[in-house]
Amino acid sequence: MTHHAQVAWKRLYQICSYNGPAFPPISKIACAVSLALTRSHLVAPSVLALVLGKVAWTQKTLADAEHFPIRNSLYMHAQDGHLYLSSFVFSLFEGVILILRTIYLAILFSPSIAMAPFADCFGDQFRKTWLHIVHVTLERAGPAFIKWGQWAATRPDLFPRDLCTELSKLHTKAPAHSFAYTKRTIEKAFGRKLPEIFDDFEEAPVASGSIAQVHRATLRFRYPGQVSKPIVVAVKVRHPGVGESIRRDFVIINLVAKISNFIPTLRWLRLDESVQQFAVFMMSQVDLAREAAQLSRFIYNFRKWKDVSFPRPLYPLVHPAVLVETYEKGESVAQYVDENEGNERVKSALAHIGTHALLKMLLVDNFIHADMHPGNILVRVPHGKPSRKRLFKSRPHVIFLDVGMTAELSKSDRVNLLEFFKAVAVRDGRTAANCTLRLSKKQSCPNPEAFIEEVEKSFAFWGTPEGDVVHPADCMHHLLEQVRRHKVNIDGNVCTVMVTTLVLEGWQRKLDPDYDVMRTLQTLLFKVDWAESLFYTIEGLMAP
Repeated sequence: MTHHAQVAWKRLYQICSYNGPAFPPISKIACAVSLALTRSHLVAPSVLALVLGKVAWTQKTLADAEHFPIRNSLYMHAQDGHLYLSSFVFSLFEGVILILRTIYLAILFSPSIAMAPFADCFGDQFRKTWLHIVHVTLERAGPAFIKWGQWAATRPDLFPRDLCTELSKLHTKAPAHSFAYTKRTIEKAFGRKLPEIFDDFEEAPVASGSIAQVHRATLRFRYPGQVSKPIVVAVKVRHPGVGESIRRDFVIINLVAKISNFIPTLRWLRLDESVQQFAVFMMSQVDLAREAAQLSRFIYNFRKWKDVSFPRPLYPLVHPAVLVETYEKGESVAQYVDENEGNERVKSALAHIGTHALLKMLLVDNFIHADMHPGNILVRVPHGKPSRKRLFKSRPHVIFLDVGMTAELSKSDRVNLLEFFKAVAVRDGRTAANCTLRLSKKQSCPNPEAFIEEVEKSFAFWGTPEGDVVHPADCMHHLLEQVRRHKVNIDGNVCTVMVTTLVLEGWQRKLDPDYDVMRTLQTLLFKVDWAESLFYTIEGLMAP
């Protein structure tokens, strides 16, 4: 009790040292009595001192509330004025930068914008020239525009197919930043010197993209008295100022998208709709900690698979600006896709592994790697003299990289998409069209009946002996072109999944022409109890 009384007295002492207005008499009495009674160790005086101290503390609070702002209003206004001035100067500086950046981009994009209204008027060669100019312009405009172009390439429902094909060729190579910046960023992120984290760190980056660059390093990992194998890691470091640069460019992109609605020749691009959906995509690209979380989720989903893996983020070495993950060795699957002859067994196995991995992501996990082009897939093939045990079990190993772009579907979107795939597989045009119209919560198609009628005519032709030779994937491409012409809305994640399926089907058809991804999907979807047995079916297909 004495202790609590002394604490109350300390509070009272703060009142006495407070330079506010004069306190009422009760405060002075409390001050005197508490000072005397806290010297005593008796219970009663201590209780009295505690009560009086509490009363005095209440008086002090009231004094603060009533008088402090008045007496110190000049100081507070001075602080606020300093804050407002700093904010104004910063906003002015940001405004100047935005204006200069806008002028630069206006000059850069003026050729492609001027040619856009005539892209369909002067023949194929003129259109090819325009597509190439758009490609080069986006590459020179910076990381935000490169990423926007890559994202737009996955939206054939919004943009013409030839434009999407051209944008899919956008390269993300960028000049590397200095090693000094890399070192400073890592040390700031993890609060330790670089040699305390890594035994060896290669100053020259292995690769440099529009968002970050990757260094190879050896992790400093030692147990006392034990010799451990060096752990080779990939260290991804975000480029300096890339977050601010993308934020500024996104403000400009959004403004241009809004203005495009009032320009008849650009309205067909529906830029405002694509920019809103692009914002979500960009968030996952810039934040490396988010990519690490997505890697962990994929690793968990595929924890039982022997032929598929992902780089493993090494916590706690994860930060929004720095990501340390295991370094994965392997050859790009593009080498096998572009190879005309040889390695038939490996190619066929890769086609099966890729298909089953996508089906698991789509139908079992509902968490899809939405950037599965050959550049993001590595292959490890067992080498050496095959033993009797390995003769039939030797299979290539697939590593999926760069999981910054992912997609998840709501329950209703998932059901509609699966029904859509079923309709495409059996060439049911009306059902496919109705499913497509349900693939957006805010459908604004101006004439749904005309869209359904056109899709039905196309599917009716594909159902004839002459049209039966058309591959289901080509049917989907044609349907997406009809979606664009009729201005049918499709939610971004749904379209991303559709395009990912088509991209995967495209390079797997090159690996193994006899293997049909769409037919495998059809076989699974038309099982009566597919919802219950799908997990076991896919796991059985991939059993070692």
